[in-house]
Amino acid sequence: MSGKPRLTYLNGRGRMEPIRWLLAAAGVEVFEEVYLETKEQYDKLIKDGVLLFQQVPLVEIDGMKMVQTRAIMSYIAGKYNLYGKDLKERALIDMYVEGISDLMQMILMFPFSPPDAKEKNLEAVKERATNRYFPVFEKALKQHGQDFLVGNKFSWADVQLIEAILAVEEKVPAVLSGFPQLQVFKTKMSNMPTIKKFLQPGSPRKPPPDAHYVETVLKVFKK
Repeated sequence: MSGKPRLTYLNGRGRMEPIRWLLAAAGVEVFEEVYLETKEQYDKLIKDGVLLFQQVPLVEIDGMKMVQTRAIMSYIAGKYNLYGKDLKERALIDMYVEGISDLMQMILMFPFSPPDAKEKNLEAVKERATNRYFPVFEKALKQHGQDFLVGNKFSWADVQLIEAILAVEEKVPAVLSGFPQLQVFKTKMSNMPTIKKFLQPGSPRKPPPDAHYVETVLKVFKK
């Protein structure tokens, strides 16, 4: 197995995108990607026993074949010192990450909404972001008085939050209008060297899901 991580998923965001974000933010600029395009490829991984729970993402790193997004990201965050300095900071990072993941689940499922439900689901994303999730981080940054969410050090939680902000803004451009702290946070995070590089064209960052991506997902994972 080569020294660089190897990521197996589809050629799109989905559940692999936060992993790409975290690797990039940690300064891991080079990783291989294997894209699933057919159900046969996916079935072969299951048949070969490569997928512990018959699910992707799959990340091969440090001699391990890892599945389950949360486990993969915990490992990467710990490996690259993005997981707080003690158990209390780690617990706070975990809480923030779980909250952001709940919001991102809505974004993740949005492209699969039936046409007649898209407007309603978009409104739900906007409502949830502005009333439940973003106020938490606005308050945390204001009370904390630091550039980062936990301690005064860049962590996994910051990476997840900037990804979520940009993902929601793609759908609701003015979503940060009532959140001055998050506006400052977004600017600072976007200018961090590793993240700035990831936001440039040609990076491993994937574009928003299109019809082809949705079609591929449904084809690969069909029962």
